[in-house]
This record gives sequence, structure tokens and C-alpha cells, in this order.
Amino acid sequence: MPRITLPDGSVKTYDGPTSAHQVAADIGPGLAKAAIGCRVDGELRDLGAPIEADCSLQIITEPRSGAGDADALFLLRHSAAHVMAEAIQRIIPGVQLAYGPPLETGFYYDMAVPESRPLSSGDFEAIEKEMARIVAEDRPFTRYETSAEEGVEKLKREGNKYKLDNAERALEEQGAAGLSFYATGEPGKDWEDLCRGPHVPSTGRVKAFKVMSLASAYWRGDETSDRLTRVYGTAFFSPKELEAHLRQLEEAKERDHRAIGRKLHLFHIDDMVGQGLVLWTPEGGTVRQELQTFISAELRRQGYHQVFTPHIGKLELYKTSGHFPYYQESQYPPVVLRESLDAMAEEGCSCAELASRMSAGEIEGYLLKPMNCPHHIRIFASRPHSYRDLPVRLAEFGTVYRWEQSGELNGMTRVRGFTQDDAHLFCTEEQVGDEVRGCLELVKIIFGTLGMEDYRVRVGLRDPDSGKYVGNPKNWDKAEQACREAAKTLGVRFTEEPGEAAFYGPKIDFVVRDVIGREWQLGTVQVDYNLPERFDLSYIGPDNKPHRPVMIHRAPFGSMERFVGVLIEHFAGAFPAWLAPEQCRVLPISEKTNDYAREVLSALRTADVRATIDEGNDRVQAKIKAAAELKIPYMLVVGPRDAENRQVSIRARGIQKDLGAMPLDEFVAALRSEITTRSAETVVARFKS
Repeated sequence: MPRITLPDGSVKTYDGPTSAHQVAADIGPGLAKAAIGCRVDGELRDLGAPIEADCSLQIITEPRSGAGDADALFLLRHSAAHVMAEAIQRIIPGVQLAYGPPLETGFYYDMAVPESRPLSSGDFEAIEKEMARIVAEDRPFTRYETSAEEGVEKLKREGNKYKLDNAERALEEQGAAGLSFYATGEPGKDWEDLCRGPHVPSTGRVKAFKVMSLASAYWRGDETSDRLTRVYGTAFFSPKELEAHLRQLEEAKERDHRAIGRKLHLFHIDDMVGQGLVLWTPEGGTVRQELQTFISAELRRQGYHQVFTPHIGKLELYKTSGHFPYYQESQYPPVVLRESLDAMAEEGCSCAELASRMSAGEIEGYLLKPMNCPHHIRIFASRPHSYRDLPVRLAEFGTVYRWEQSGELNGMTRVRGFTQDDAHLFCTEEQVGDEVRGCLELVKIIFGTLGMEDYRVRVGLRDPDSGKYVGNPKNWDKAEQACREAAKTLGVRFTEEPGEAAFYGPKIDFVVRDVIGREWQLGTVQVDYNLPERFDLSYIGPDNKPHRPVMIHRAPFGSMERFVGVLIEHFAGAFPAWLAPEQCRVLPISEKTNDYAREVLSALRTADVRATIDEGNDRVQAKIKAAAELKIPYMLVVGPRDAENRQVSIRARGIQKDLGAMPLDEFVAALRSEITTRSAETVVARFKS
């Protein structure tokens, strides 16, 4: 007699096994109609899955409006992947399916396509038409299970080596007792696929979908294995939501920081230098320097000390911190001392033996630093500290290096070398709350200044069932509670996410939503009891005895590369005046006003405004167009009348006509005020008022 506890605390009792569908029907016909799946004791399951024991139950419904929650979209897109796969197999006989998961924005299916009939974008329309037929048939997603032996034998008969490999891995690695299959309709009669599920109740629930693109993939991600075709698609609960998503993708394409970065000459990535290694051009360097100057002023106000550390450190440093070998897969290979290499070469030492000796600590080497914190720890440890000295706040724009797979690199937002606006605070346990709140306040100042005020907060906690976390559980409890309490003071919604903590401590991440609705994880603050323990840090307390400090890691921007990449897309390259590489361009109408135009330029530069002059022979409209393409905030058109009256005719970015004339001194003062206050309104507002 299962007792089922619902989210509102009410309980329903049944005489025997039941299902979430039956519970929804008992609650009301409206809920039964909207229901598409459920969570049983937190596990996502089909609506019709049997419930045989006491449990908590959450019914997942098809949303009436909006994009729906993550569970609803997971069910929908997982099911849409099956519908697409069936459609493709109808169109191209002989296609062998490999793997088809849902994604945050859609889904994909990897498949082996016959060489005689490759897939192309020209097939998308036919695939979508076939998908529409399958949806119109409204066949149920029917789950059935087999024993391990029966399931493997079935897959062998079907001759799909990829599904057979999937099954054997599931049985071996996950200890599954059997296998599950899903038929869209009647098992043994209609289309079916090896799958763990879950799915929506029927194909008719997949109401709005689109095949998006093709890509190459390799089986199990192994470049030496079979090459597959990856077909991407997306699905939503209504055509309106799909249309909004497609519009967002188009706008995102126009805002792509890689394209805008090239057009505005903000950064360059050169094959001769290396993929994932950003070259900051003078224009991009200006944006970066302005951000650094801005945050440096805030750091001085909060009592931080600037430090500088090398780009490399001894391997022993990172073994002590735990970054090596914990992050070994995402680090550049260690640099072995030359004399050690020579000696091992004479021994005939293999690469495998070298790696083994380094892991065992038999051979010393150096590592391109993956983190700044071990270096800052050694600075703190370089002198004795009293409780009166604390907190000690050390800040650095420190460049670190991570080995990202080439397929994961993406302009400035996913790179192999990046500079963090990093800081590490060493404080007493009693100071943790105030220091964390100070770090969070810094993040809020940055986002507020940049107009990025739509964000949520994620508190990353340890997963009690994972072995990746180090340190005393009691210290973890204190650190996690400090993060919770600090997050509450922000006045914005926050979620707690087990398993998202760093290996040494919990963290608070800021997830920012940009102007077209995309989310970016940017600033982070982390509370760490463990690294001070690993490095045996101490300070002398009021009792004249040594005590262990607590360490706080924080990076409001995250990395300069990623943050600027996000800013480029957020502003579509149209930076506010204080950040713009070129803030003003002077445009003389003809050679007759070149002398006055140079006076205007001199006045701007004297006021520390980044300005240039276009003395070319083009007509002024062509000059305006050229400046507009570079997204320069202000253009000053000067003609004979402007020279006579010592004024400038103002054009503002994004406004298709002159704002009017203003005395030169007044404009320079207004623009200077806009820059120093980091406002986007000052000059234009004078003409609107």
C-alpha cells in the first residue's frame, strides 16, 4: 500500500502498485492532461512508471506558457531525438543509430550514415515533414525491459554494433541487471530504440521542432574510431517558443564575439602562436585596461594589495595544493628539468615510465600555473602574521593555463591561456562572513556599472556521495553555511547545487543573463578551509598561539578573456563610452575646416578622451558610415559655421541624424563627465531634455 507524498505535503495512499499518471488523474483531469513525466524520490521517470513503495512524487507538466522548466524540456527533447531518428531511418534505410541525448538548447543524434547516401542540409525539410507525420500519429512511447542476455541477443540480431557497445558498457560499468527499450507504439511492431528514458507519453506531445545543423563526430569521442554524422535539432512546447528561440539564435549570430572582434580589431588568435591563446590588439587592450583600472580602484578602496607571480611553478607546489594530479587532464604537460631528461634518455626511459615517475614524485619538474592560489599562499606564508594583520587581501591579474580540447575552444570564451582578476583573502573564522559579503558587493558593483543586472546566484555545495572533495567535513559544513548566509544578503534568487563545489571548498557563482536571454557563468567566490591546512598556514591569535586562517578565493570577472567576450556579445560591440576603444571621432566636412578639426581633436585628447580625426577626401556621409561601422560612441561633424562659432555638430552612435550643435568646451566637459561616471546617458540626455 504505497503512501505517496506530494510537493504540498499532502499524502495519497493506494491499495497496490500505481503510477504518476493515475495519481495525476485522481487529483484532477486538468493535471492528468498536462502531465508529461514525474520525479519519484527525486528521480526523473516516465509518467506511467510503476510506483510500488512509499515515495515523494512531483508531477511534471507541459507548461502553458514560457519555455518550461529543465525537466519538462529534457523529456520533450529526449523524445524529439527519437522522433528525428525514426524519421531519418525512414528516409535513409541503413542508417545505424549510436547515441542521442537532450541538450540545454535542443538535442542531437550521432549516427552512421551509408557512404552511398550521405546526409546534407538539403535533407532537413524532408526530415521535418517525416517528423510531422510521426507526431501526427501520436503513438505512445512504450517502455519494455529485457534481461541482460535477452537484450544483448536482440541487439546482436539487429546488427547495430554501436547500440550493442552501449548495452555492454551499461551492463559492465553501471552494473545494470537488464536493458530497457522504448517503442514509439507497440513493441515488436513499431520503431524502437535501446534507451534508458524517460520520455513524454506520446509522439503527439512533440509540437514544435526543427532540424538545425550537421557536424562530424567520432564514436565515443575517439578520433581513431568510426566517424559518425551528428544531427542537431531543437524542440519546444509551442511554435511561438520555437520562433522566439530561432530569432534569438539569429541575433546571437549577429552578436558573435568572434565576428565582431575581427570587425572591430579587438583581438586576434593566430595559428603560429597557438589555438586558444589570445592576442589582445590595441583596441581590445584598451577595453581590458579600462576594466582593470575600474576594478583596481575598487580593490584599493577595499584594502587589497596588488601582487605579481610567475607563470610557472615547481610541480611540488601543485602537488601540495592538490591541483596536480587532480586537474592533470586539463593541464599542460609538466616541464622536466633538462638534466633529468638527459639522464633518463641514457637509461632508455619510456614516456609511460616518465609519467609514472613524475606522479610518484621521483622526478621534479615545473608546471605552467593552472591556478594563482598556490603562489598567493606562498606569499602569505613568507612572513609571520598576527590576528591584527588579518584579513590579508592579495590581488593579481594573473595569467593561468589550461589544456582545453581543440574542439572545445571558442574565441575568447573558451581558451588555453587566460588572465583572472584573481584575489585570495586570508582571514580568521570570525571574519569569513564579512569578507564573503565584501566580495559579493564587488561583483554587484561590476554588474551594476555594466548594466548586467539580470543574474542569478548558484551556491555550489559538495556531493556527500562523491570522493573528490578533500578536508574535514566539519569545516565543509562551516564553509557551506557561510556561503548560504552571504548569498541571502544579495536580495536575488539563489539555488543550492550539490556536486558543484570546488574540490577544496564550496562556492558562490554568478550566472548573468544577457540582453537576448542567454546565461553566462561569470564571477565566483569560494570559501576554503582546506588549502591553508595543506600548506600548514598559521597566524598568531590573541592567545599568543598559532591558529589556522580561512582562505577566500574570488574573481568577479572570472577571466578577462571570457568576460570581454561576453561583453562584446552583450553590447554587440557597442561599448559604453568609458569602455569604447575609440570614444570620439572628428569629421571635418572639407579641407577648409581641417585646422579647426585638429583643434577639436587636441581639446579632446587634452581631456583624456580617446579620439581620432578623419581627414580623408571622402564625403562626410561616407566618413559617418565608416565611424558607425566601428561603433564609435560619438562623431563630431565640423564645418565652417562650427569653426566660426567654436562648436561641434554631434552624431551619437545608433541615432541616424545630428543631435544638434554644442559649444566645444561644453561637449568636452559633458563627454568627460560621462566617461568618469561610467554613464551612457550624459551627452545624449542634454539634447533629449
